[in-house]
Amino acid sequence: MRFFMKYIFPPLYGLLAYFTIRLLADSVSGMLFWRRSWTLNGIEMAFSAIMGYVFIWAYNRLFAYYDRRWQHDFSSKRIGQEVLGVFLINLLVQNIFLTPMVALTDDGLQWYDLVDVNLIPLFYALIYYGVRRSHLYFQAYVQNRLQLEKITNDKLETELKFLRAQYHPHFLFNALNTIYFQMDDDVVAAKKTVEQFADLLRYQLYDQQEMVGIQQEIQYMQRFIDLQKIRSSPRLRLQLHFDEQLQDEKVYPLLFLPLVENAFKYIGGDYLLQLELRKQGADICFLVQNSIPAAAPEIEGLPVAREKGIGLENLQRRLELLYQDRHYFSAGIKEQQFVAELKLTLPP
Repeated sequence: MRFFMKYIFPPLYGLLAYFTIRLLADSVSGMLFWRRSWTLNGIEMAFSAIMGYVFIWAYNRLFAYYDRRWQHDFSSKRIGQEVLGVFLINLLVQNIFLTPMVALTDDGLQWYDLVDVNLIPLFYALIYYGVRRSHLYFQAYVQNRLQLEKITNDKLETELKFLRAQYHPHFLFNALNTIYFQMDDDVVAAKKTVEQFADLLRYQLYDQQEMVGIQQEIQYMQRFIDLQKIRSSPRLRLQLHFDEQLQDEKVYPLLFLPLVENAFKYIGGDYLLQLELRKQGADICFLVQNSIPAAAPEIEGLPVAREKGIGLENLQRRLELLYQDRHYFSAGIKEQQFVAELKLTLPP
């Protein structure tokens, strides 16, 4: 292919321009150039072939110049300057090679000859420019899109890591606080709590952009609930239901936990806490309901709160990043209960 473009294509390009001009000129003058002297035709075709080499060489030099000067700039200004360069090359080269040939043969240089000499090669030059440069600009467009997607993904990954970093101190504070109060009453129980805490912390070290099995999330929640029960009121009434249909489904980790933690944090009144995780068609549905005190404090993440905490607000942002257009989340107070519902649509 390189041999063809370097040695075969240039003379074909020049001859195409020459024959097109000849056909148009003869259609106006009534001449038939193939009835002329073949010696004269051969000289003109030789000059046209040489002109083709000069054209392609000049175009390549022009393109190489702009590729070096504006390597990553594909603005309209660059394209405009390249097209202007192609126009000037044509104006110069075609008038050096073709205009003298037309003027010195047949009936001399007529106005229509001058129009043909200047327009026909320019027409082919613009076609050549479009075909040649469109490939480069398309590659640049693809590279720019890939670079933009990479930057976007890097930004989202950074944000997810930041959200995760926000959550860890929140979790650590609550867990350590539980262990602290146990140390005075029951050292053995405190040691067991430390082991549970270590298991929970180990799970949280997973990359939040890697999906895990739903059973791992269920086991994690159960361990977390066991840890929370230690510091909860003896009046706590806990109702758990995990759908047995949930087996091999994959989810992003630590999306259910903020709702569980929020329920333990604000439970009061009748101290009833209900958790339900079930499969519903293509969705995984998680429902958390907890009773609240008659004079309910401002609950984190609710519209009535003056300042949102990091828990539910953090969760909402992670859902937008990880399950864009594939989740439903609501949280609010209904009849002295705080109700939070989360639905995740599984990929097909």
